[in-house]
Amino acid sequence: MLASFRTTGSLARRAASAGQRRFLSIHEYQSVNLLNSYGIPTPKSIVAKSPEEAYSVAQNFGTDKLVIKAQVLAGGRGKGKFDNGFQGGVHTVDNPQQAQEYAGKMIGSKLITKQTGAGGRICNAVMLAERRDPSHEYYVAVLNDRVTQGVVLVASNQGGMNIEEVAATNPGAIITTPIDFEKGLSKSTALELAKTLGIKEGGQEEAANIFINLYKIFKDKDATQIEINPMSETVDGHVLCMDAKFGFDDNAEFRHEDIFALRDISQEEPSEVEAQKAGLNFIKLDGSIGCLVNGAGLAMATMDVLALHGGNPANFLDVGGGATPETVKKAFEILLSDPKVKSIFINIFGGIMRCDYIAEGVIKATKELGPYYSISRQIEGNDGNGSEGASGLKIVALDSLDEAAETAVQLAV
Repeated sequence: MLASFRTTGSLARRAASAGQRRFLSIHEYQSVNLLNSYGIPTPKSIVAKSPEEAYSVAQNFGTDKLVIKAQVLAGGRGKGKFDNGFQGGVHTVDNPQQAQEYAGKMIGSKLITKQTGAGGRICNAVMLAERRDPSHEYYVAVLNDRVTQGVVLVASNQGGMNIEEVAATNPGAIITTPIDFEKGLSKSTALELAKTLGIKEGGQEEAANIFINLYKIFKDKDATQIEINPMSETVDGHVLCMDAKFGFDDNAEFRHEDIFALRDISQEEPSEVEAQKAGLNFIKLDGSIGCLVNGAGLAMATMDVLALHGGNPANFLDVGGGATPETVKKAFEILLSDPKVKSIFINIFGGIMRCDYIAEGVIKATKELGPYYSISRQIEGNDGNGSEGASGLKIVALDSLDEAAETAVQLAV
């Protein structure tokens, strides 16, 4: 259940936030290895990348009470459905034959959950873990908090469920503890939190150490999010992290090559991967109007004005201030690879971008990629070359943002 954390808010703000700052997510079995390296206890688990390997793992695991989990970067795996009709990405297994059977239905197929969209995400591996019976489940997360402008540990004794629902129906069940960035979480504070959550005396020490070490990972690895849901108190009195979600700031990639080597691009939207290679900030959305803009603020305003006129943006795309004609052409290729795109709205602020580069890239793309409609608000900057060579192409140049948005919406119908 490992997926990137994105802020809530308007469509444009979510997309802009993701576009300006991207996060790396890693698979559950990779997260388990990271947790264990910091002394954080988890159920024993082993990854398998074929049905035959799943059989061998189960046969030699040391117990028949296992859980098999599809390794897909999305939440809601247990309630998901594979494109081959197999229901659920999490199952209990009681023998090697069953492990092989379930792995065969998972590996190589796409799991569709509430978070993946209709296309689903490919499952390339499964994780087999020992089944530990919980007596109670908790929620724990380490996050950057906008309110306190620092790091906080968020915990609840209502784990194993959607924490957003808990926050909406019973906000008093969520405890937020600020953490001193340099000093970390003190042992006394961690123990007090364990007691407040209702963890039994025998497990409070284990829980406190988990809280402390989660923050150590967060700081050491430049994480943006660590979420444990659930952290379980087992019937034998131990406290274990049963599932994890990690996010890492890709601005710190140069410091953590080992972490970023774990990236699995098969779990990402192909167009977003392609855009990232070209140095473009791009997030795919579900609408029919492609957007080519420079600057995150202008991109948000452009998407909002399209929505205001009844349109749906197909993407967030910020070409930045250093785009070249080839970069612009690549942006068009990515936009036009989406069959839903019916019109393209170009909105360029000439103060930070050479408009002749934008015009040259638009013309080259339109000539080479096909006669698509391109709708543009004024792209002419102080270089005076904004509309050079546009004659004869299907380009509508408009100076009014509202008029351009309205036209783009009409052409996308």
